[in-house]
Amino acid sequence: MLKAAGLVLAGGLVLGVGTAGWAYWHLNDNIKSVDINSALGDNRPPRGVTTPSPSSSAAASPLPTGSLNILVLGSDSRSGAENQELGGGSGTGARSDTAMVVHIDAGRTAATVVSIPRDTLVTRPSCPLPSGGSTEVAYRTMFNGAYAVGGPVCAVKTVESLTDVRMDHYVEIDFSGFAKLVDALGGVTVTTDEDIDDEDSHLTLEAGTHRLDGTTALALARTRHGIGDGSDLGRIGLQQKLVKALLDQISATDLLTDPTRLYRVAEAVTDSLTTDTGLDSLSELMSLGESLRGLSSDTVRTVTMPVAPAPSDPNRVVAREPEAGDLWESLR
Repeated sequence: MLKAAGLVLAGGLVLGVGTAGWAYWHLNDNIKSVDINSALGDNRPPRGVTTPSPSSSAAASPLPTGSLNILVLGSDSRSGAENQELGGGSGTGARSDTAMVVHIDAGRTAATVVSIPRDTLVTRPSCPLPSGGSTEVAYRTMFNGAYAVGGPVCAVKTVESLTDVRMDHYVEIDFSGFAKLVDALGGVTVTTDEDIDDEDSHLTLEAGTHRLDGTTALALARTRHGIGDGSDLGRIGLQQKLVKALLDQISATDLLTDPTRLYRVAEAVTDSLTTDTGLDSLSELMSLGESLRGLSSDTVRTVTMPVAPAPSDPNRVVAREPEAGDLWESLR
């Protein structure tokens, strides 16, 4: 499924509604959060060295300019009729169907988005559970199972264990939220390089440029078997196209002159958003969004963690070293 680093920029889209008391309260109340820092404690990679704002002496409340690493997850949540209708299924629970580490450079004018294939075999560390106790360490297990076993806390801990990179923030959006966001923005324009015919995602598209609504964009983000060799790597390529398409559409849409659309976008984002407690208010999201105004699709690099076929299972992959380690080192 999706969900892209462009979502991190969506905090900036709520600018302009803060003066309307009810709207602010409603949107703020929509945001769900998880206290990841308290759950994980101090046994984590060190925080990155940040760069102070050069204008800090001249401004009362300068925008932050330090580097950030944000784990962005797209969950195939089964909760709610909308998610089930869009492909979440009829069961319970969810998996991290898409995982991207978004590294924002110091200065916040450039970023690198690293996709982690869901089929990557990893060592999943012991994770604390909300109900008490903890999970067992699991070896050679699929990466996306961390979320299913221990939710956002275990997803963050597994990513930090895999990368040795501290995740400063966590952002999650589900099926219905992504579709609503695309619709609220008026759709996205994506160019596909080959014909797509995927029975699982219910998507048929000829190669070429298409204007996609939310449902079709979500189907594209979930498409796997209708392209390439049917692996998750092909789907990641489509998801990365959608990252750029979302950024382009956000840049092209003058939301501040269209209050109705602005509110629809803010509602779509906040209603399906789960964050860490450091981003669980409109003021925090707005500060982040404003600090990222210098980002555009031209300054966002999309890559996939280097992988190789797993020796134990040709349908799974493992991190390819030393290339994967070198990539994560560059983000610390």
